[in-house]
Amino acid sequence: MFATTLGPGAPPHSPNGPVPARDALSPAPAFVEALDSSMDFDRVFRVVRDTTRSVLGLERTGLGLALSDLPPSLGAYWPVTGNLIVLNEGLVETMRLHARTLREFNSFVFVVLAHEYLHALGYLSEREVRPVTARVARVAFGPGHPATRMAEGDMWSMYPFLQQAPSGRGQRLKIVPGFDRASTSNYIR
Repeated sequence: MFATTLGPGAPPHSPNGPVPARDALSPAPAFVEALDSSMDFDRVFRVVRDTTRSVLGLERTGLGLALSDLPPSLGAYWPVTGNLIVLNEGLVETMRLHARTLREFNSFVFVVLAHEYLHALGYLSEREVRPVTARVARVAFGPGHPATRMAEGDMWSMYPFLQQAPSGRGQRLKIVPGFDRASTSNYIR
């Protein structure tokens, strides 16, 4: 199991060696504006998958999402070889209450989901996944975007109120219906 505890890390590295340089000269306007409107988890995850595919050339379909009552220090986790990302519901709700803009809230969800999605793509260690998450955000959104700042920093330092989120031990799990619809719409309705 791998968990999101975002912070600085090592140079980008993929499961098959160093990540090739595919950085864009400037972020795509569609990506920059993508997190500005009201979105559900599925729509944020589409942005995660699209930006990851654009920056790294990698994609995985068929993942599910569940919400759980996790400790505030744990953003999410992905069980190795699993197909379910488990997101900390208390952190999400705390960020929803304190975020100043939709972009800030959606950026938070983006970074946590992107981090776990990259684990599911094979970036297994935290030393590998943190800088790759930051690279995807930086190339897709640019250096000043909230998603980039969150991915490059420590969200618990940036948003101290997250440490006060409701705590749990992961005993409750709620499956999010309709997640990753883009990859399952042909066979699941």
